[in-house]
Amino acid sequence: MTSVFKVVLTWFLTLCTLGLMVMAMNWPRVAQLYNTITLFDEDVIVDNFIHMDQLFTTKEVVSTSEPYYFDFNPVSLPETFSYLEAERSVSEFLERSQTTALIVLKGDVLTHESYYQGTHLEDRRISWSVAKSFLSAVFGVAVDQGHIKDLNEPVTAYVPELNGSGYEGVTIKNVLQMSSGVRFNEDYDDFSSDINRFGRLMALGGSFDEFAAELVSEREQGTFLHYVSLDTHVLGMVLRKATGMPIVDYFNQHLWSKIQPEANTAYITDETGQPMVLGGLNMRTRDFAKFGKLYLDNGRWNGEQVIPEAWVRSSVTPDEEHLKPGKRDSSDLLLGYGYQWWIPVNADQEFMAIGIYDQFIYVNQKANVVIVKNSANKNFMNNNFESAHETVAAFRAIAESLSAGDESLDVRTDVRKIETVGVVGQNR
Repeated sequence: MTSVFKVVLTWFLTLCTLGLMVMAMNWPRVAQLYNTITLFDEDVIVDNFIHMDQLFTTKEVVSTSEPYYFDFNPVSLPETFSYLEAERSVSEFLERSQTTALIVLKGDVLTHESYYQGTHLEDRRISWSVAKSFLSAVFGVAVDQGHIKDLNEPVTAYVPELNGSGYEGVTIKNVLQMSSGVRFNEDYDDFSSDINRFGRLMALGGSFDEFAAELVSEREQGTFLHYVSLDTHVLGMVLRKATGMPIVDYFNQHLWSKIQPEANTAYITDETGQPMVLGGLNMRTRDFAKFGKLYLDNGRWNGEQVIPEAWVRSSVTPDEEHLKPGKRDSSDLLLGYGYQWWIPVNADQEFMAIGIYDQFIYVNQKANVVIVKNSANKNFMNNNFESAHETVAAFRAIAESLSAGDESLDVRTDVRKIETVGVVGQNR
């Protein structure tokens, strides 16, 4: 062996050793990066979506209230629904859209509960952007308590650290309504998109606050509905500064413990401990339904006005032309928008919380129905989010099928006695 080769080999082994040492010292970040890169892979996506607290740093939110359990009266789902002038099979739709859980609530009664793809009742499922609607709810409490004086104030009145960013001078209301004018690429299929850069920051370590402060403006605020997930994080920054409380504590005190969840929830956090309010909640499907029930009843729970009724109504009422559902030049989307809530086309007392990969809380106040759908649908972005419109059609058929039985819902079973899932439907 030549001396030159020995030197090269020694350097190579030394570099490998150093590399392994660096990896060992930063193993949690390496593991989180791997989890982020593979999070949506087809063979692991379902399992990942119910084990986020094992894959990423989270903060537990421990309820201080006794759990509430809905009564249960099984009612069959309709066999078909109409969409694009064709009859479609409900069961085929649920399978094709990679449903993992489906709950239907009529008034105070569970009429359907199914779990799919090897998942179970006790699993805590990632909310993704459904969490935005939860953040909106506690934001409304802060407004009602006087912590936030005027929605027309700029966010920088509370968070001066955002001066010099795209959020300088942008009103709280425009941020609430995804009309901030901030440039943001939300394409999950684009490796270099802003949302994927945000995901890598979450994995490698960094500050969500600092990420928000790096964004820039691209158009006049209040003129165009452009979905910017970081808008919700900015609302969280305002909430923290205005209330002087950690978001997790404020959220638990004024919302989570109020709706008597069956289990704790957990927020994904950045390395500074700040929760990912734009999409990081993990909870049981039944507890998603409780939040829907809260809004079905205009913010009331068990006789208490938890979220101000005026805030609930404003949250689900598009009050500018660019926010109203339907085809328009002032948005690339057909859905309408309120305060972090979606409004379907041709809405009739309907609104939704929506998360990527088809997470839904659908509220139909006219039919007195809440539907929760958790999914792992990798095709959710196809054809400008057509899956959301098809899902609304399916939900409307389910709600309509229950309307004839409004006076005949006879509670037969206490849900607390049900230990197996696939309670109604399948457990595959």
